[in-house]
Amino acid sequence: MRKGARLALPLLPAVGALGASFGVLARTAHIGALAAVVMSATTFAGSSQVAAVSVLGAGGGAVAAIVAALLLNARYAPIGISVAQSFRGSIAKRFVQSQLVVDESWALARGDLGVLLGVGTVLWFAWVGGTAAGAVAGQAIGDPSTFGLDGAFAALFTALLATQLGSRPRIAVAVAGAAIAAALIPFTAPGIPIIAATAAVLVGVRRR
Repeated sequence: MRKGARLALPLLPAVGALGASFGVLARTAHIGALAAVVMSATTFAGSSQVAAVSVLGAGGGAVAAIVAALLLNARYAPIGISVAQSFRGSIAKRFVQSQLVVDESWALARGDLGVLLGVGTVLWFAWVGGTAAGAVAGQAIGDPSTFGLDGAFAALFTALLATQLGSRPRIAVAVAGAAIAAALIPFTAPGIPIIAATAAVLVGVRRR
């Protein structure tokens, strides 16, 4: 775990800053500071939290927010299967430990449970601490766009997407998903375009 904690240290500034951005976003969506912190502490999934809060803040329904969050977190199903054999002990213990499985901890662990828990623990504190700071300062900051915070997560998602565009089918899926979302935004409730855009994965099914 100490090795994992050391590996996570370079990620602290970015994770803390993103957590603060989420805290500010939550406050602008009229979510209380305590609720935002509790959500980060119990959910610990940045992209899904942002999706849910964004949908709710834009006036979307709870169902759309939950489905959008679940779709973004669907990748943790295969990730969870890949690390399941490393966990030992009672169901409660494994459940708590599995909360620390995030993209960074899984990637850095390379199958080492101690490293995974060390990375996950450090990033959990950074995320929750950043959320608390952003939520408390949210009212003082006012409009997040003043400081460019409204674009932080869009930039993050763009950076994550760029690493996935390694072949023509992947590019086709990305373009199709963007087209579906863009076409539906003017006519549907918030959250629906995100959900509908996942239909673009059928490009890969058709090719196979």
